[in-house]
Amino acid sequence: MSENLSATLDQQRAKHAWEAIQRVCAWKESTKRKDYAGQAKKLPIRLMTSGLGQALAFILAKADKKEKPDPCRQLHKDLSDWTLTHRKLPGKHPDSLLKSVCYGDAVFLRRATDEVLAYLEWLNRFAEAEGLTDGTE
Repeated sequence: MSENLSATLDQQRAKHAWEAIQRVCAWKESTKRKDYAGQAKKLPIRLMTSGLGQALAFILAKADKKEKPDPCRQLHKDLSDWTLTHRKLPGKHPDSLLKSVCYGDAVFLRRATDEVLAYLEWLNRFAEAEGLTDGTE
């Protein structure tokens, strides 16, 4: 009997989200760490209220191009990396989930929305576990 040793999709999501949160935990400024976690925590509600495109546009609008690292840009980058690179959803812009949503079709939008929501469950759980969020976010 052969045993399947490959990770499930949910395990892959968890691993990617854990690595993303660990990179954020390494940032020197706690305000940036908390901002990343706060934006990630609010994103599912924004997504359900306004849709994936508008939710992503909102977080990028809050980004500060002068800041390195920028929490909002990093969140978009992590979501793009997971959805477009690791899940291999056929986005028109492999480096930007927002651009891929803007130029994609309805099928892509539905699949990307479902994937982002599933990924954010892990990302937010790990951010909470690492103490990056509090009850006021």
